[in-house]
Amino acid sequence: MHDQLLPNLAQPAMTFEQMLERVRYEGAYPTRERADEAVRNVLAALGRQIVGDERVELAHRLPVEAALALTAQIPDNEPLTGWGFVKDLATRTGTSPAVARWDTGAVLNIVARLTGPELLDRILHRLPDGYALLFGRAELRRPQHAA
Repeated sequence: MHDQLLPNLAQPAMTFEQMLERVRYEGAYPTRERADEAVRNVLAALGRQIVGDERVELAHRLPVEAALALTAQIPDNEPLTGWGFVKDLATRTGTSPAVARWDTGAVLNIVARLTGPELLDRILHRLPDGYALLFGRAELRRPQHAA
C-alpha cells in the first residue's frame, strides 16, 4: 500500500549501513555508533523543519532507518534559521554548537547526495536562510522585494 502512494520513486541509493559508513568517514567519527548518533539526531532535527511534499519525497530517498528518524518528528510551527537549527540541535543533544555544526555538516552532506539537486533546491527554497551551507552548498542571497 505504501508503494502505491509514490510508485515512481526508486529505492534509496544506499543502505543505512552504507550511509553510516559514509557519515563516519565524512565526519571522521571514531566509531559507527557515534556516526549513528549523529545521523539520528540531525535527521530528527531536520524532521522538525521540513513539511509537505518535500518531507515525503526526502523520506522516500533515505534508507528506512533514516527516514523513520526524519518522519518521527512533528514539524515545528516556526521554522528555525540555519544557525537556529544548529543551536537547537546543540541544546537538545547537550553538545556545543561547534559539535552540532560538525554533526550537521557530516550528515546533511550525505543527505544532499541522496536527495538530488532538484529536490534539494525545493527543500532549501522552503526553509529559512542558512540551510544551504549546512547541506554543503553556497548560500545564495534571496532577492528582496520592494514594499
